[in-house]
Amino acid sequence: MRTVITKYISQFPDFKNQLLHWANQHREVVFLDSNQYHQKYSSYDAVLAVDAFTSIKTDYENAFQDLYQYQSQTKDWLFGYLSYDLKNDTEDLHSNNFDGLDFPDLFFFQPKKLFLIKENQVEIQYLRMCDDEIETDFEEIESIASIIHHPSSINIQQRISKENYLSKVSKMLEHIHRGDIYEANFCMEFYAENAQIEPLEIYQKLNAISEPPFAVYFKNNFQYLLSASPERYLRKEGLKVISQPIKGTARRSFDVKQDEQLKSDLAQNEKERSENIMIVDLVRNDLSHTATKGSVQVEELCQIYTFKQVHQMISTIVSEVENTTSPIEILRTTFPMGSMTGAPKISAMQIIEELEETKRGLYSGAVGYFTPNGDFDFNVVIRSILHNSKNQYLSFSVGSAITSQAIPENEYEECLLKAKAMFEVLQSK
Repeated sequence: MRTVITKYISQFPDFKNQLLHWANQHREVVFLDSNQYHQKYSSYDAVLAVDAFTSIKTDYENAFQDLYQYQSQTKDWLFGYLSYDLKNDTEDLHSNNFDGLDFPDLFFFQPKKLFLIKENQVEIQYLRMCDDEIETDFEEIESIASIIHHPSSINIQQRISKENYLSKVSKMLEHIHRGDIYEANFCMEFYAENAQIEPLEIYQKLNAISEPPFAVYFKNNFQYLLSASPERYLRKEGLKVISQPIKGTARRSFDVKQDEQLKSDLAQNEKERSENIMIVDLVRNDLSHTATKGSVQVEELCQIYTFKQVHQMISTIVSEVENTTSPIEILRTTFPMGSMTGAPKISAMQIIEELEETKRGLYSGAVGYFTPNGDFDFNVVIRSILHNSKNQYLSFSVGSAITSQAIPENEYEECLLKAKAMFEVLQSK
């Protein structure tokens, strides 16, 4: 049981920042920020969960079954992540590539303390065991002063050279022309060794220059995710399930007229539209595993959304489920998300494993939460920096969808465009 109180925060213009710095003292932190990007499907402006009462941490073997038991037993708020390599639990697949981060494949925790922000109010939910700390914690949050930012500059290296990248994309195109796959998302890693950073400061810089709707600051002791994700993987509202895959990216311009032209060009780009539509078909198929008959619908097809760094092409696919359908089963039958794999899904994942050189781990996985009644909301972990402060390894990956129309040089440039924000915050003086 939780004690619930509501407080007004309009008199604290920097409340989210103060809350996050207070939270960073804790061992486990999940902070989700919509950056006031109010989409049709949205519950809160921001959510913070800290301090594990119970938790689950496991590798991929039987991971979804273990999560089902944990979620069924707690019937409480749960926050955490699903790593890409949970694919090995649902299919006969493997992950043998290099892993410098060493994160568990799955991690969720039941927070002792929870903050739900909507407009000028924050709803505070504490487990009864610690509800006598609400007022003292809130006073401490209020009293946090401005934080001094420290410049960072680390030596970022590229795991796959440009020459090697072009060669690998050409091999992927051979698979496509042979008919093995129609599309696959090919990714490459940028990394730094002996990296010493202030993770919270890096997250705040990344969030400030991107302002995405699915930003995440995640901390589990010495493991960090600093995410500026623009993409939703999957949301459940009652009996409705919503997926919003992104496929199609164009740069922004400071010139208003040119920016509108870039947006218009993206909307009409046949290659980008075909990428998006292929993934829409894949998502429709994934959702059908748990959907009631005839309930899978495409609400939006190839709509253009504008963010601070890029324009994106997004589609929205929805379905209805029975009230007896487990939320874990909905996730299990759709994971990993189609936008980060390809079509057909299993063949694409096999080829991805063969050509990529880094284990994806949490990158292209999902971070989010379950509510006590079994609803959930998860993002796609892209435009994100991962850091293990224990071994001082830092990593971020970027990718693009390869189809028969792909030009390797253009795909390489798209990857660099997606990496721009991460380079900017990590090499600022």
